[in-house]
Amino acid sequence: MSRIQIAPIVEGDGEVAAIRILLQRIWTELLGGEHADVKRPILRKRDRLIREQFHELSAGIELAVRTLAEKGSDPGLILVLVDAEDDLACELGPGLLERARRCRPDVDVACVIANRCYETWFVAAASSLSKYLDLTNDAVLPESPEHTGQRKSWIAQRIRGAKYSETVDLPRLTAAMDLKLCRSRSPSFDKLCRELEARLTKINAH
Repeated sequence: MSRIQIAPIVEGDGEVAAIRILLQRIWTELLGGEHADVKRPILRKRDRLIREQFHELSAGIELAVRTLAEKGSDPGLILVLVDAEDDLACELGPGLLERARRCRPDVDVACVIANRCYETWFVAAASSLSKYLDLTNDAVLPESPEHTGQRKSWIAQRIRGAKYSETVDLPRLTAAMDLKLCRSRSPSFDKLCRELEARLTKINAH
């Protein structure tokens, strides 16, 4: 049975509101898994998570371990998701994973860096979000938004209706975006999908 428990550690209130939707959609809709039990997200400030002195990261992982142990026997994954911002994802991600494994080498941990930020994934899937984004002035949509540096401001300038709100718009855009399209245009989103895919393959092998 392709079931998994995931304890996410995230950096912002918007991600807290959206991450359960995102992970459940990837696991079931995109990858064909049966069920993802996404625990209540653990919120930690980005600058504290990525510091070399990793007390905040360690505390978050310990809390995630306890959360996964509370109930259920399905395989458990701790997922650390932070924005790259102006850092290099190819350096930040491996460094964060190394420190996470030093905290608890006995648990399954994945670290994914949204490059440049979570909203960049919406830019990658923008053509599927016309219900929420006004794209009438965009003759051509960015095909490689990570390389051209589109961030939250790109989405905020095009959001329909009220002013852009992370806690309101991250969940609804996450629920609506085309996952396959996003994966094809965003290497960091593909990284997240591959991390989950690897766990699904391992579960199905048993």
